[in-house]
Amino acid sequence: MGLNKWLGIALVSTMVLFSIVDLSVGDEIQTIPYEEGSIDVFFCPRDGCGHILGGLLDQASDIECALFDLGLENIEDKLRDKGADVITDIRSHSDYGLKLSRPGYMHNKFCILNNHITITGSFNPTENGDKKNNNNLLVIDSRMIAQNYLDEFYELKSKKQTRTRYPKINLSGTIIENYFCPEDDCEGRIHDLLLSAVYVRFMTFSFTSEKIGDALLVPDSKGVFEKSQAGSQYSQYSRLNSFIDLRKDTNPNMMHHKVFILDNQTVITGSTNPTQSGFHKNDENVVIIHDPEIAKHYMAEFDLIWGQSLE
Repeated sequence: MGLNKWLGIALVSTMVLFSIVDLSVGDEIQTIPYEEGSIDVFFCPRDGCGHILGGLLDQASDIECALFDLGLENIEDKLRDKGADVITDIRSHSDYGLKLSRPGYMHNKFCILNNHITITGSFNPTENGDKKNNNNLLVIDSRMIAQNYLDEFYELKSKKQTRTRYPKINLSGTIIENYFCPEDDCEGRIHDLLLSAVYVRFMTFSFTSEKIGDALLVPDSKGVFEKSQAGSQYSQYSRLNSFIDLRKDTNPNMMHHKVFILDNQTVITGSTNPTQSGFHKNDENVVIIHDPEIAKHYMAEFDLIWGQSLE
C-alpha cells in the first residue's frame, strides 16, 4: 500500500520491477530475494517527521518500536492508545515501554507496523528530534525488511544476537542492504563500500572511527560534522580536515544525521554513528540503499546543510 494513499502527501517512491538478481561474491553466487514495495524518505524538521510518524501510527494495528528516546507527546499518546510494544533505552526521558540497560546504548530508532512497514533513520520522536535537529526518516514497505527488524526487536528483549535474515533484498528493483550492529560487522561493510566509491558526501553527528576515516582519505570526499562533536579529542574532524573539504554545521541545536552518499547512487543511513561505540558496543541498525533517486534526495539535504555550514 503506497504511503501517499495513507497520508495524502507527495512522497518519494521506487516502483520499477526487476527480476531476482544474482551477484558473485568470491567463488559463491549470492541470490538476492525479490519483493515488490516502496521506499519513502523525509527530512526533519522541514518535513514534519512527527506528523508523518503519527499518521502512520494512526493506520497501524500492530506496532513494535525500539526507540533510544521518546518524548514527543502526540507519538507517545498514540503508542499508548494503540497498546504498542515499545522498547526504549534506560536513559529515555519517557516512562513508557520496557527500558533496556546495556553496556552501551540501545540506540535504535525504529518501528514495525503491521508486519510490513518499517520506519527507521536518525529520528528520535522527541521535541528536539522533530522540531530542531536535522534528521532523516525512512519508511520502507517490505515484509522482508520488516522481518529483519522484528527479529532484532525480539533479540533485544531476549539479549540474544543472530545474523540478519535478509541482509540484501531487491525491492521493486532497488537493492537494499540491512545490518544490525554489533553482530553484523557494520563498520566493515561501510568501510568496504566507501573504498569502492569515487565521490562521497557525508553528514555525521559523531565520527570517531579511524577505519571509516581511512576510507575517506580521497580528494573527492566532502563532509559536515556536528559542531559540538567536531572538537572532541576522538573526533576524525582534525585528521580528515588536512586532506578533504569539511565544514561544521550551524544548526543551533544538532545536526543529527548519520549519512554517507556514494557516487550519487548509494545512501548509507540508520541509527549508527561511525564510532567505536556505534559499531561495536551499542545496539544499532544500518540501511544501505542502492538507488539514484533516493540518493538525489539525500544529496539535496547535504547541499542544504553544506551551504549553511562553516568552514
